[in-house]
Amino acid sequence: MAGNEWINGYLEAILDSGASAIEEKSTQVNLRERGDFNPTKYFVEEVVTGVDETDLHRTWIKVVATRNTRERSSRLENMCWRIWHLARKKKQLEWEDFQRLANRRWEREQGRRDVTEDMSEDLSEGEKGDVLGEAISIDSPRKKFQRNFSNLEVWSDNNKEKKLYIVLISLHGLVRGDNMELGRDSDTGGQIKYVVELARALAKMPGVYRVDLFTRQISSPEVDWSYAEPTEMLTAGPEDGDANDVGESSGAYIIRIPFGPRDKYLRKELLWPHVQEFVDGALAHILNMSKVLGEQVGEGQPVWPYVIHGHYADAGDSAALLSGALNIPMVLTGHSLGRNKLEQLLKQGRQSKEDINSTYKIMRRIEAEELSLDAAELVITSTKQEIDEQWGLYDGFDVKLEKVLRARARRGVHCHGRYMPRMAVIPPGMDFSSVVVQEDEADGELTPLTNTDGPSPKALPPIWSEVMRFLTNPHKPMILALSRPDPKKNLTTLLKAFGECRPLRELANLTLIMGNRDDIDEMSGGNASVLTTVLKLIDKYDLYGQVSFPKHHKQCDVPEIYHLAGKMKGVFINPAFIEPFGLTLIEAAAHGLPMVATKNGGPVDIHRALNNGLLVDPHNQQEIADALLKLVSEKNLWHDCRKNGWKNIHLFSWPEHCRTYLTRVAACRMRHPQWKTDTPADEFAAEESLNDSLTDVQDMSLRLSMDGDKSSLNESFDHVAASGGDPEVQDQVKRVLSKMKKPQTGAQESEVDRALLDNVPSKYPVLRRRRRLIVIALDAYDDNGTPQRKTIQIVQEIFRAIKLDPQIARFSGFALSTAMPISELTDFLKSGNIKVNDFDALICSSGSEVHYPGTYTEEGGKLCPDPDYATHIDYRWGSDGIKKTIWKLMNTPEGGEDRSVHSSSPIEEDVKANNSHCLSFLIKDINKAKKVDDMRQKLRMRGLRCHLMYCRHSTRLQVIPLLASRAQALR
Repeated sequence: MAGNEWINGYLEAILDSGASAIEEKSTQVNLRERGDFNPTKYFVEEVVTGVDETDLHRTWIKVVATRNTRERSSRLENMCWRIWHLARKKKQLEWEDFQRLANRRWEREQGRRDVTEDMSEDLSEGEKGDVLGEAISIDSPRKKFQRNFSNLEVWSDNNKEKKLYIVLISLHGLVRGDNMELGRDSDTGGQIKYVVELARALAKMPGVYRVDLFTRQISSPEVDWSYAEPTEMLTAGPEDGDANDVGESSGAYIIRIPFGPRDKYLRKELLWPHVQEFVDGALAHILNMSKVLGEQVGEGQPVWPYVIHGHYADAGDSAALLSGALNIPMVLTGHSLGRNKLEQLLKQGRQSKEDINSTYKIMRRIEAEELSLDAAELVITSTKQEIDEQWGLYDGFDVKLEKVLRARARRGVHCHGRYMPRMAVIPPGMDFSSVVVQEDEADGELTPLTNTDGPSPKALPPIWSEVMRFLTNPHKPMILALSRPDPKKNLTTLLKAFGECRPLRELANLTLIMGNRDDIDEMSGGNASVLTTVLKLIDKYDLYGQVSFPKHHKQCDVPEIYHLAGKMKGVFINPAFIEPFGLTLIEAAAHGLPMVATKNGGPVDIHRALNNGLLVDPHNQQEIADALLKLVSEKNLWHDCRKNGWKNIHLFSWPEHCRTYLTRVAACRMRHPQWKTDTPADEFAAEESLNDSLTDVQDMSLRLSMDGDKSSLNESFDHVAASGGDPEVQDQVKRVLSKMKKPQTGAQESEVDRALLDNVPSKYPVLRRRRRLIVIALDAYDDNGTPQRKTIQIVQEIFRAIKLDPQIARFSGFALSTAMPISELTDFLKSGNIKVNDFDALICSSGSEVHYPGTYTEEGGKLCPDPDYATHIDYRWGSDGIKKTIWKLMNTPEGGEDRSVHSSSPIEEDVKANNSHCLSFLIKDINKAKKVDDMRQKLRMRGLRCHLMYCRHSTRLQVIPLLASRAQALR
């Protein structure tokens, strides 16, 4: 191959490296040994087909445009080496993915066997067969629907007397009630519209008094001023309610909570560090609103939220923390799931798992979704496919195990603390108020827009003119696609299908509504790339006059766009690679448009319900073109699809959605805060609102995340202790105190304040009447896990520093948070001459117990834990099952038999540190101990929900309930 040295080098590389790079293809190795290996065939079938076609085409265009022969040859060589590198990388990622999935399947099956073994003791042989048969029985969708609702009381007007308060959370994107900027960026899409309309619809349901939609407050010049408004009313109370029933706080509201940088609009991947701050702000609002609603409709008793509903992973994480703090049922809607996205990105072969995580913070998102599954009573999905193929990828949900546990619960059989959340398919609703059904619409109204010689045009919607100004013959049927220009929406394949099918181009026009744009160069990379490709394809196929792609439209224009397509006897298409649901398909059907949609995801369920179009493979452009041509050309089929869509569209209305939603939520295990709420108002020293007090916390940037990195806490402590002691500690305390508001003094001081200062006895904890609470959360241990003496020194210096400011000292209380059990803590404090009663609260054993030394009596030298908190965190706590499983997992090597049979166990039960809500184990051999993430995964797969942590200089493993933690105890 003279003159083509790069080809020789490239083929030689294939021969030398191909077989070793792809070990699983042993047949190719045999072919090579026999001399039958064909490099060219291998290149075409195994390399080129494994690399992204668009990326290759872009590079190839640059190469062939190079006139210099030597430079073109060099570029071709570089291109081929690049192909080779990408192909090898993809094969390596595929192999790693295969191994990971195989390990996961093995672990899942092992978990099921362990659960079966643990729970089989409670059932007789006959009952085992009954439960198993009940769990694995297969029903038709209709039978399953009837069975699922047979024991549920459907929500009706009989619930009108209820006064429910519902909290929805959607953190990312730009959320407002009117003129939603859908498509502005990837965070402001269909989810925003869904949650706003859900809030409005729920507020109109009988028995619902108020709905709050929590989101982020954004005061940035990048976005409109309306996103900085703390409150926005979406709708007033029920329209058919009595005037007496509609209070000043009833209806649906957007509540914007400030968290993160106040002057920046952050994409969702950057919000994770600020979730704790949002939770604190949301909690303050809920407490205030519950009190307000109690005064309006609760006869003086707080009206707690009926449910807290998180949307997407970030809001699910927040909802789990709020649900845990308030002991209120949580509902989750995933919208788009992290594991599913990770699987797709890995299959593309362009990025490693580490690169994907760096870009999308995907592992933090997945763990948030797992935490949400831990806490959720109910998970709402749009489709059955979402349950089986997406949630089924998670450690915290197993379809088979969920059925077994549900069958046991139905029969009243103990599940040993195991739990799987219930999944409910509830398709999103739609507002049909703007839809006008006209069976035989004529296109006569369009004539004035195209006939300049006739009379003046009618007052037609401006968006119609904007769409049709691109079209040479606007009277042809319109193929309509409406989505943001995201690569996964697959608009370029649609354009290729249209451009390469001449009969389709002759019969119809194509309209692409691709969000809003001012300058493509200023858009994000993915969106800009799609739009640039669209423009190039229009030019390539010479589609000028046949494709409309307006730059701007308002949300209120969308119904008019559907209406226009309906008048033109058009078709709506959604060609996305995967569509979680497909709300636009329902909107289009309501306006009389047949559909062509992807066969991957939610459109399958929509098509089953409406039967108003055709499903296609989104990767097959010929199939897309054939389906569009069939609907456009066969008028009888078009009319049948149109009528079918109208016939069953009521199944997707908002009232139907909300009725099913409230029915499902009502079937959840209702829970409410366990703490006492009958403290007389005159016993409170502070009359300030909780929002005011929270401002100080936000100013101080206090984050309640003490269950985090142990090493960082110890390092900061060591720095303070080693830097000279007294002056440094006092300076740090002074800096914190300087940010606090000074309490009122002199004449402003109330009698209750003075009574507090005089330590007047009360049956209520002194802590609840404090204006300020100073939390000392320092742990320092030696290599044996014994608390170091410098902790005593630090506490003493903090006490002294606080007392330097008499005004702060008189109104402040102290709380101590630690991993030590109460018995060890009290002995340790006494050894340093620190009185236990100097603290208003002691949070012990990593947050599993809370003690109030100034209130509870001592019995035999032991402080009694708060019984309300103990009841609160008992939710989903199965200590016996968890203890047995941890012991087994710790003593079982990966893929091996029980280690304890042949060698010593790496752990030992720490009996002295155990309590009813904390399992403590001594770590005898840290090298044999399992990672927390691995242990948590295995426990979740077995239906066990809890928090695990290594603490006390990694000498202890402590396991506490799901709702317990040092941060949650403070909340």
